[in-house]
Amino acid sequence: MIVISDFEINQVAAPNLPLSPFEYDRLYADQLNNVLRLYFNRVDAILNQLKTDEIIPPLTNYTVATLPSAVTSGKGARAFVTDALGPTFGATVVTGGAVAVPVYSDGTNWKVG
Repeated sequence: MIVISDFEINQVAAPNLPLSPFEYDRLYADQLNNVLRLYFNRVDAILNQLKTDEIIPPLTNYTVATLPSAVTSGKGARAFVTDALGPTFGATVVTGGAVAVPVYSDGTNWKVG
C-alpha cells in the first residue's frame, strides 16, 4: 500500500500523566481523563490523515504497439505490456517478444520498469 499525504504527519509523544493520590480524588480523575482525551484526539487526527478512499486502479495490459503515446500520457504514466523483447530495466521497451513487464513514460518514450 502506498500512502500519499498533502499534510505533514506529526509524531505524537505519550503524555505525562499526573501522579495519582493515595486515595480517590475526583479532580485527579478529571485531570487524567482530560490528558488522555487530548492525547487520543491527536492520535485520531493522525489516523484520519492516513485514511484513503482512493484505490489505485490496476494497470491496463497493452502490447507495445497498442501503447498510447508516451508524450500524451505524460511523464510518470504507467502501463503493462505483454510482448516485450528482452526487457532491460530503464531501456525503451521493444516489441517482438513474449515477456510481460511494467512500463512507465519518461515523457518521450515508454521505459521498462
